[in-house]
Amino acid sequence: MTRVLLAGESWSTTSVHTKGFDSFTTSHYEEGGAAFLEALADAGHSVAFLPNHLASRDFPSTAAELEAFDVVVLSDIGANTLLLPARTFVRGQATPNRLRLLADWVATGGALLMVGGYLSFQGIEAKANYANTPLAQVLPVEMERGDDREETPQGARPQVVQDHPVTQGLEEPWPDVLGYQRLTAKAGAQTLVEVDGRPLLVVGQHGDGRVMAFASDMGPHWLPDAFLAWPGYARLWQQSVAWLAATAGPATQAAGA
Repeated sequence: MTRVLLAGESWSTTSVHTKGFDSFTTSHYEEGGAAFLEALADAGHSVAFLPNHLASRDFPSTAAELEAFDVVVLSDIGANTLLLPARTFVRGQATPNRLRLLADWVATGGALLMVGGYLSFQGIEAKANYANTPLAQVLPVEMERGDDREETPQGARPQVVQDHPVTQGLEEPWPDVLGYQRLTAKAGAQTLVEVDGRPLLVVGQHGDGRVMAFASDMGPHWLPDAFLAWPGYARLWQQSVAWLAATAGPATQAAGA
């Protein structure tokens, strides 16, 4: 059993309804990781989920707290949510740099997966802003400095370009994605899947830990219903977590082992 922490994948929407002279406001809370969480639970993994508003307060703040997990997944959670808990932003108290702690944890054998979205990598208007954090050195990809979204409402078809335990046995063709992040694989990293000739799924190693970047979403809107219904959806994430959680060994070990 692999111990996984998923942070992010939630949002609140506030709407103003105007009807002639009168208006009123409604709000709605949603979560986007249900299919991902179900896929890991079906494989027998233990998964803790911290939606964005809880991750700000409860994401691990010490190395000991991170040791409770084998794999950390960040998906649609901007760097500020982890860098600026209320103790710091509201009350002006010093708190640990949780992205530095996460980077150090990976270097000593932890595993990190970042999944794309409007607040992943650089994100919409570059507000996710991971290129300016310690995770920029850890992830197996280089990030653009501005808004890195590539919207493909017409659909873009992923192509497996390298055999690897993560992509083994996945049914082809893959369904289209409706958007992704423009990323560049780092030297020494392995691009397993491409879309429009750009990296979609990249794996690598940082110190003694394993790392993975998936440049599209884990759910709507970038992953349409057809992708979620694809038999390979659950297997993709199950095999990704299995590979990430495997003992990385010395830093010189090949990433594909």
